[in-house]
Amino acid sequence: MFRRRTQEAPQDPPQVAKPGGKGRPTPKRAEAEKRRRQPITAPANRKEAYKRVRERQAAERARAREGMARGEEKYLLKRDKGPVRRLARDYVDARRTVGSYMMYVLFAIIVLSLLPFAAAKLLVVFAPGLLLGVVLVEGMVLARGVKKLAAERYPDESTKGVGMYAAMRAMQIRRLRVPSPQVKPGQKDLVGKS
Repeated sequence: MFRRRTQEAPQDPPQVAKPGGKGRPTPKRAEAEKRRRQPITAPANRKEAYKRVRERQAAERARAREGMARGEEKYLLKRDKGPVRRLARDYVDARRTVGSYMMYVLFAIIVLSLLPFAAAKLLVVFAPGLLLGVVLVEGMVLARGVKKLAAERYPDESTKGVGMYAAMRAMQIRRLRVPSPQVKPGQKDLVGKS
């Protein structure tokens, strides 16, 4: 029953290479583990450990800051995420707004207030209110336009708060906007497509 066969078996069975095989023998587990192991470089003391942690965190923050500036979705704050918010950013960034120049104009008004002319004093009294009124109306028009466009392009997405988001972005100086503008002023055909 458990006997050896007496028939002659071929001495060296032919080696058949599998098609698509790796072409080398599988390494022993000990060899593979030895290659995979790397010496652990533990810090010498707590001060060194804190220094390494701070360096790693600084690198992560720098990477996140760069990603946010580029508009990468995974690095954005919750208020900036989503296709509707991207559309609102592009909608505002494709236009030149009075709100984005408001700080410059207010600074000029302050400088004019220092002049001894009566006309300059009169300008200081009426110009800030007029400027704020124009910026308010402009924000309302932008909010209405971006809500309408968002409802057309993304009917299943929520447009809650997108009007205020667009109006607040329109009041920021263009160079200081975060995430940075992805479209240039006048490129209204690229709105929401970046």
